[in-house]
Amino acid sequence: MPGPDPTRPVRLLVMDVDSTLISQEVIELIADHAGTRDEVAAVTERAMRGELDFAASLRERVATLAGVPIDALDDVRRRATFTPGARELVAEARRRRWEVALVSGGFAEVVGPLAAELGITWFRANRLEVADGRLTGRTSGPVVDRAAKASALRERAAELGLDVRDTVAVGDGANDLDMIGAAGIGIAFAAKPLVRAQAPYAVDGPRLDAVLDVVDRADAARA
Repeated sequence: MPGPDPTRPVRLLVMDVDSTLISQEVIELIADHAGTRDEVAAVTERAMRGELDFAASLRERVATLAGVPIDALDDVRRRATFTPGARELVAEARRRRWEVALVSGGFAEVVGPLAAELGITWFRANRLEVADGRLTGRTSGPVVDRAAKASALRERAAELGLDVRDTVAVGDGANDLDMIGAAGIGIAFAAKPLVRAQAPYAVDGPRLDAVLDVVDRADAARA
């Protein structure tokens, strides 16, 4: 009988991006270029606390970005910084033969380069609509909301031939709760109180690679 395939992932780690993989909220960095940061930040905070529907709040926030030149995203990508421990987490996950994926309510135009920098090849994120070199104030395609995040986790696990019990999800906001609940091990990272209260596990930060200890303890408890 052939042995286990050494190239097949043994676990799937799915992470949120804004305020999880990176320390910033990308939409707020873009809003700096529109002069609407305070307005956008206030709506983001309410959405992440679960006080607003995510899709509606996304439309409201993105509408304030109309007219921002697409070139501004280059500045946004430069200003986005990985959370302490993010690189180490991805490296250790890879060493353990885990697949790492990103599922974000942010924007593919920024998430894609961040993923590429870490060698992550699978991600889901919203896309910004552009016309004549400027943001239109709308997104294009399906919105990546909390239900879509959970669906993406299940979809990627199925593609890899993994049981959902072999998945880990990490996020900070209400938009991550379905994904955290769907995963075999769901972890709130530096999260809003609502999320911390509802997630099975929590890490207060500041280092993202502290989630490895949570996974190890959960595995030991299952054994």
